[in-house]
Amino acid sequence: METIELNTGIQIPVIGSGTNTFGKENKDYQGTINNDTTELAAAIAAGYRHFDTAIAYRNEAVVGKAIKESGIDRSAFFITSKIPGTPEYTKDAAAVKSGVEASLSALQTETIDLYLIHHPWDNLEEIAAVWAVLEAYVDRGILKAIGVSNFQEKELGYLLEHSRIKPAVNQIESHPGKWSDGIIGYSLSNQVVPEAWGPLSRISDSAKEQLTVIGEKYQKSWSQVVLRYQIERGVVVIPKSHSAEHQAANLAIFDFSLTDEEKEIIKGL
Repeated sequence: METIELNTGIQIPVIGSGTNTFGKENKDYQGTINNDTTELAAAIAAGYRHFDTAIAYRNEAVVGKAIKESGIDRSAFFITSKIPGTPEYTKDAAAVKSGVEASLSALQTETIDLYLIHHPWDNLEEIAAVWAVLEAYVDRGILKAIGVSNFQEKELGYLLEHSRIKPAVNQIESHPGKWSDGIIGYSLSNQVVPEAWGPLSRISDSAKEQLTVIGEKYQKSWSQVVLRYQIERGVVVIPKSHSAEHQAANLAIFDFSLTDEEKEIIKGL
């Protein structure tokens, strides 16, 4: 697995697995947690070691359970979780600490590789105050890296100016229907690694047709072309699939490279 070095010096795998519907009845985001680790076990068997969860997903414990059940040493995994940007978790330092400690407990781990503020809110000073609490966990080695999710230039820029430890990652929506080139470029220019959630979502039939034509040259699917495009431009991707076949296919993107012309076509989708 290829990795990218974060501004903290640690390595993040360029492909991870999203998990927001894993371990839930009917594979539904709002579904009741059923602790089923089938999809997680399949992903681990396929070679995934980077998993992305969140307090809001309610399934951190399912991810932790799957990693324990795998029998593979915790050090082999890169775990990301997120604290919600809601008053319950942000109102004061104690609330932030409670969220972090709950994540650690649910994941059955002493450290978390990457911990994100899940989304911004209007009070930038309050965001910086929450960030300061997370920085203290980095100082203690409990959070290996910290970052943000769904931050645009205004919020990310404020945090870059008002932080001691710069954000390592900005996880944003990015796919052919919404490449988010502006915030990706801004993040990269400030040594913040952009990470795409939903990289294979909301893709039109016409875009799939053009991507399929490009993929035929390499004997790759349209989805593999999309993921390859993202990692070639420095974006970490976290596709999600309940299918073991698709999980494996999403990892099979390191044996080809796109031409500049092909990348221009993809950029214009």
